[in-house]
Amino acid sequence: MKMRTTNKFGFLSWCCGLFLGISLYAQPQPGVYIATENSTGGTLHHVLMLSANYVIHTAYETNPPHFLGTSGGFYQMNEDSLQITLEFNDDFAHLESTQFAWSYGYSDGKLILNGNEDLPFVMEPQLEQELDGAWLFATRGPDTGQDRRGDETPRKTLKFLRDGYFQWIAYNTDTFEFFGAGGGRYAAIDGTYTEMIQFFSRDNSRVGAELQFDFERIGTDWHHKGLNSKGEPLYEIWSLRE
Repeated sequence: MKMRTTNKFGFLSWCCGLFLGISLYAQPQPGVYIATENSTGGTLHHVLMLSANYVIHTAYETNPPHFLGTSGGFYQMNEDSLQITLEFNDDFAHLESTQFAWSYGYSDGKLILNGNEDLPFVMEPQLEQELDGAWLFATRGPDTGQDRRGDETPRKTLKFLRDGYFQWIAYNTDTFEFFGAGGGRYAAIDGTYTEMIQFFSRDNSRVGAELQFDFERIGTDWHHKGLNSKGEPLYEIWSLRE
């Protein structure tokens, strides 16, 4: 998991501790947390997506758009820290460990990580939608009994949706290779799924695009149909991760 406050965006592992001015009375609740700071590239945005057991941190710049990095994995919450085991990291080649701790606290109602009061995270309003959850790419549609990918296969594409935000990440859990990521805002209303891209690791020129798809939930599957960002037909089936 990475936090950036300097020009170099690298993996940092921090120890837990108590910090003046920070209250440790509350634990972070599942949701989406946003922080911003000035940078040489305009505005640097941090997005922290938190479920009951999984956390993703992503950073990107705007004006002009530039993807900086992402990492995520499973966590356990202690009294004053998140104990995280990474599942992916875009800077995997320089990763020294997949396990570390983030201390947390609150100042003026804002989430403070590792005592960095210069980078407070604000929780976004909760916005429940039908597709909220963690999904793994299963197969191309239609569903005709073909082999599926899932947790048992090392090559994964995860799509994480919560409170109007989405992110996808492609990675390998055996080799820790990172293949790409993208995300932004989304809406799922009356069978129509809409994405507005705010960052894309493979091509910054895609930022600002709005894509619309038809969707249907069938059991624990999400059927996703439309045209991809290149204008090509797309039919994907995603399976809800346990």
